[in-house]
Amino acid sequence: MLVRTQNIVFQGQAGAIDCIIDFPDDEPQGWALVLHPHPLHGGSRDNKVVTTISRSCIQRGLVAVRPNFRGVGASEGEFDAAVGETADMQQLVTQFEEAYPQLVSGKWVLAGFSFGTSVAAQLYAARREQNLSVPHALLLFGTAVERFRFREINIPDDTLLVHGEADEVVPLSEAMSFAREHQVPMVVVPDASHFFHGRLITLKQLLMQRLAAL
Repeated sequence: MLVRTQNIVFQGQAGAIDCIIDFPDDEPQGWALVLHPHPLHGGSRDNKVVTTISRSCIQRGLVAVRPNFRGVGASEGEFDAAVGETADMQQLVTQFEEAYPQLVSGKWVLAGFSFGTSVAAQLYAARREQNLSVPHALLLFGTAVERFRFREINIPDDTLLVHGEADEVVPLSEAMSFAREHQVPMVVVPDASHFFHGRLITLKQLLMQRLAAL
């Protein structure tokens, strides 16, 4: 699989949002926005779960956009507990749609890992509330939505919710409470840790199954 990578800077409320965009070799069928874990705990767009999600999306013909949140890499601003980050991603989506109108007519996937799930879920809810376009698929891995929730959220019934049985950061019981509240089935990966060590192939298989249904 050949991938062409481009660095691009979007503008958020706190300034520059440093992004990597990965293009599939074939004609793109849409795009994916992939959001990384907690910026204050080493989270970045180069996280292994994030890159696994990105590669899976590329393999399915989607352009993958991997931004760094505030204060990570060349992205400006400071950590804002998902509030500012969600606003930044709202602006990023608008700017991406303007810059790549040919991709907007295709499928849009919104994915998040750990802290990124909270931004993804609240971005989805905000856009739906504002009658803006919403993703065709919402993918949440190691969900930490409630830890950084600042607004009411609603997620689609077909959200892919994946959690590790042995998650040491977000206990399985916490993720199950979230799934129960929103009445969304959850896939539990046996013995998997928060970062899905040794389980990335399983993660990719689940992703590919969901993306095939788009």
